[in-house]
Amino acid sequence: MAEKLKVGVLGATGMVGQRFITLLDNHPWFQLTTLAASARSAGKRYEDAVGGKWKMETPMPDDVKDMIVKNVSDVEEVAKDVDFVFSAVNMSKDEIRAIEEEYAKTETPVVSNNSAHRWTDDVPMVIPEINPEHFDVIADQKKRLGTTRGFIAVKPNCSIQAYAPALAAWKEFGPKEVVVSTYQAISGAGKTFKDWPEMEGNIIPYISGEEAKSEQEPLKVFGHIEDGKIVKYEGDLRITSQCIRVPVLNGHTATVFINFKENPTKEQLVQALRDFSGKPQEFKLPHAPEHFIQYLEDDDRPQVKLDVDYEGGMGVSIGRLREDSIFDWKFVGLAHNTMRGAAGGAVECAEMLKALGYITKK
Repeated sequence: MAEKLKVGVLGATGMVGQRFITLLDNHPWFQLTTLAASARSAGKRYEDAVGGKWKMETPMPDDVKDMIVKNVSDVEEVAKDVDFVFSAVNMSKDEIRAIEEEYAKTETPVVSNNSAHRWTDDVPMVIPEINPEHFDVIADQKKRLGTTRGFIAVKPNCSIQAYAPALAAWKEFGPKEVVVSTYQAISGAGKTFKDWPEMEGNIIPYISGEEAKSEQEPLKVFGHIEDGKIVKYEGDLRITSQCIRVPVLNGHTATVFINFKENPTKEQLVQALRDFSGKPQEFKLPHAPEHFIQYLEDDDRPQVKLDVDYEGGMGVSIGRLREDSIFDWKFVGLAHNTMRGAAGGAVECAEMLKALGYITKK
């Protein structure tokens, strides 16, 4: 077996950082060697730094309990012992942009869960099944940064994961007008019901910044590279959204109304979902779902309790596809927001970057 790549997690004590740690436990390609967080956690054993705030359903891996947390701001110190890092830091966007570029300039690739660089023109924002060709822009990013192996790659917002894959599967039919409402789990805010008891039995019809992300990020995912930059999709596709916080721990549900340029049948749309796959399935990446999208025939599916863990949380569930009286079609989608939508999606991006030769041993 080839030697594993050494990886660090920036922002290791938060919910997404914790999810990275569980996903990297016994990973076949990556070895977690470094944990970094804020100055208040630096110097502590990881178990002590987290305290009683371990939020995962599975126990904290024994291998990390005694690891000493480093200060995420000590960039050279953190970077010297890793081949690449995952970023889940909790800072302002300006601070995140600066520190992720600082890590990249140490010749350390950064695979980020954060939104700060999603609209940087030469930073690829990738769902590996949909747009892995956007990683080609890394060559131009390296020229800007003055690096030979250091770069930044990001994954898109969790809110688009329940419906953007369906739009990708239906590309041949020309999706053009999409109205979507997302019903988003509290773990998307880094919370559990223990942290946020007022969410029990409650709905909050506002998530700061989320609707702009839901409407605009798919256009970058569906875009193309031109003159060393990623250009947003220039076709007819328009998306409008509402994003609502609901009393669910994990799983973002989307209700979607859609118009097409073409006139597909239900059978064509369902078959396109079931047939859709990409490079992760071709390469058999460790975290790639065998079947990216499942279509559920039952009228009461997808359900969070029954379907959120489809393909280990890395698959997408679609159901209730039916003709609409105003739009052409409507459907319901579901994706696991901290797996496919956050840390799991970032791990799959890193696996793709390794498979394509972008992440190597230092």
